[in-house]
Formats: sequence, structure tokens, C-alpha cells
Amino acid sequence: MAKALLGYVGGSDPRLLAEMRRLQQRVQDLESELVRIQSENDTLSAAVAQHQGDSLLDSIELDVTKAEPALT
Repeated sequence: MAKALLGYVGGSDPRLLAEMRRLQQRVQDLESELVRIQSENDTLSAAVAQHQGDSLLDSIELDVTKAEPALT
């Protein structure tokens, strides 16, 4: 009886081991993705810091002579 309980509680179930390996691989994949995204974010932040003086509104040209009347 003790062997049966030990096998049930403490034995190495192949399904459990496979699931544990799958989850460990998933954690590694997510950690790699996090490093990649952080690197991309740092690159984009540096680009924004370089162009912080430039305004998006400054780059838009408006022709006010051809403005349409407002709807009333």
C-alpha cells in the first residue's frame, strides 16, 4: 500500500514532467520576448528624445485660404 501511495503522490508522472518542461520553455520564450521588446522600446525612446524639439503640428501645413465654412 505504501508503494502505491508513493507512486501516486511522489512518483515522476511523464505527463507532469512534460508539462513542466513545456512551461519552462514558455517562460524562456517570454523572457526572450521581453528583452527584445525592451530593446526596441529603448531604441524608440532614444529616437523620440532626439526629435523632441520637432513638433508634429509644425510638420503639418494648412492652407487656410481654402478653409470650408463650418456647419451650422
